[in-house]
Amino acid sequence: MVVKDGVVEKAFIEPEKPGDPYEVSDADTVLAYITGGKTTTHDIVLFTKPGCSYCAKAKGLLEGKGLRYREVDADPGMLRAVSGAMSTPQVFVDGKHIGGADQLEAKIGEILAA
Repeated sequence: MVVKDGVVEKAFIEPEKPGDPYEVSDADTVLAYITGGKTTTHDIVLFTKPGCSYCAKAKGLLEGKGLRYREVDADPGMLRAVSGAMSTPQVFVDGKHIGGADQLEAKIGEILAA
């Protein structure tokens, strides 16, 4: 359901069917409702490490805009091999290396517009 200021704006009720089909309450349907039908989907990967405040910032930026992402624990050797950097987070959008949290913040508008 979508709740605004403590009031239910929209409930996505599944029909009574065997199993758990997720026909009307899946994340994409709810996101399309929230965004007015704009359902831009991006493949977003974040290389992160526990306790990283910049990682938390990047995740907050994405979540605040309704963007889904995959989080990968940053092994130092793997991180350097794929991004050329050792700092976390390292953000990739649709296969393109964006950089860290500050670079993501600077480009979030472009990502949403694409």
